[in-house]
Amino acid sequence: MTERLIRLLRIIMLIQGKPGIIGRELAERCETTERTIYRDLELLSSFVPFTNLGHGKGYSFVGSFSMYPLNFTEQEALVFSMLPSVIDQVKPLLPPGFDSAYEKIMATYHKEKARHTDVVQQVADIIQMGTPVGRDQGPNYLFPIIQAILSQTSLKAVYHSQGRNKQSERIIDPYFLVPRERRYYLIGYCHQAGDIRTFRVSRFLSIDQSEQHFDRGNFNIRQYMKNTFSIERGHEQIRFKVRFSSVVARYIQEEEWFVEPRMKPQPDGSLLFEVTLNDDREFLMWVSSYGPEAEILEPLKYRDEMREKLVRWRGMYGTAEHM
Repeated sequence: MTERLIRLLRIIMLIQGKPGIIGRELAERCETTERTIYRDLELLSSFVPFTNLGHGKGYSFVGSFSMYPLNFTEQEALVFSMLPSVIDQVKPLLPPGFDSAYEKIMATYHKEKARHTDVVQQVADIIQMGTPVGRDQGPNYLFPIIQAILSQTSLKAVYHSQGRNKQSERIIDPYFLVPRERRYYLIGYCHQAGDIRTFRVSRFLSIDQSEQHFDRGNFNIRQYMKNTFSIERGHEQIRFKVRFSSVVARYIQEEEWFVEPRMKPQPDGSLLFEVTLNDDREFLMWVSSYGPEAEILEPLKYRDEMREKLVRWRGMYGTAEHM
């Protein structure tokens, strides 16, 4: 009875570790006859959810049935899967429990990998993205991107560059996904550019995972985004000082930043906001969105630019002739 129980457990591990395994191989691995294996499978079918995939296709579990949790990295799994061939010559010297232990570990890895993929797919499906005007709803590229980031696998992509209005094929090592202003951006190493680049996810025309793995090294997203207001990175050091009125001050204080602004609440309820940035465009657009509730105090040249903009706006909206 004990011998059969051990064999039943081993059959479970073999099916989990190698979905599609056939009866003949099960018999060989369990050192018994095919007839015995089929009797064991008949018994297992009463409490273990597996199915016969068809003639010559073997057996596989149904649903999320699994045994023994484990979490390998892709590199660890690759190295471990090569273990039997590496130690083939010394295998007769190993204790008899090696095969069964190896089968349990690989069975666990395959099940955990499948579960991990399901979770990533669910997360990607939950995150809903818009579609650029004039383009049909395309695939959700968040799923392969998240998968590649977690497994540190390079992506083969076709990307449309809006500035040059051209598309190009690229190999990208994906590092981080960054949400900004209702959009998602991928930050990673572009092999074609030979440098770190930022890609807007909605501009990808196709994405496929490769077999190539990468190492992020000592890349630090906080350092990379230092003094970057939103997503565009420049090479300047501009210190802005802005006064926000009491009407919007509390909303400014709850914003989330990569930069480190200094905020000083004032007795009248307004807020002095100071920050050093490497580019001005996105910040000025953000400040402008608050209209008269935001006043640029420094640098003076941006006060002058705002004054000129107001003059142009007044010309558009300030007279009845334009109505």
